[in-house]
Amino acid sequence: MDKCFLQIITPSKVLYDGEVSMVEYNTTEGYVGVLPKHIPMTQVLAPGKLAIYEDKEKEPKVAALHAGFVRVMPDVITILAEIVEWKEDIDKDRALEEKKRAEEKIKTISLSDNKDEKDLLVAELSLKKALARINIAK
Repeated sequence: MDKCFLQIITPSKVLYDGEVSMVEYNTTEGYVGVLPKHIPMTQVLAPGKLAIYEDKEKEPKVAALHAGFVRVMPDVITILAEIVEWKEDIDKDRALEEKKRAEEKIKTISLSDNKDEKDLLVAELSLKKALARINIAK
C-alpha cells in the first residue's frame, strides 16, 4: 500500500508527523483528497474538515482545520495551518455560541445602511470556523 509523509505545523507546535495513505481537506476551491504520488501543488486552505487516513481500511483521524496553506509533493504533504483542533479538543458549546454571535453580526451588517464589506467578510469567516468546529464535534 502506498503511503506518503504528512506534517501539520501550527504556530505553536507540530501537530502531526507521520505516514498516511490519504488526506482530505477544504480549500478555497473546494474539498480535496490527496493520495501518495500526487502531482506537486500548493493550495490555500479554508475552514472545514481535515481527515487523515493512516490506513485506508480504518476510520480517519478528523480535525477542524481553519486556515493556512498546503504544499503537496509526490511523497510529502505539508500543512501550515493557523489552527487545527482534534475532535476531543473542541468545546461544542463554545462553538455554538461563536456561531450565534457570527450569525447575529452578519444579520446586523446586512440590515445596515452603511455596510462594511471587511466586517462582513470577518463575520462570515467566523461563522465558517464555528461551523467547522460544530461539524467535527458531532
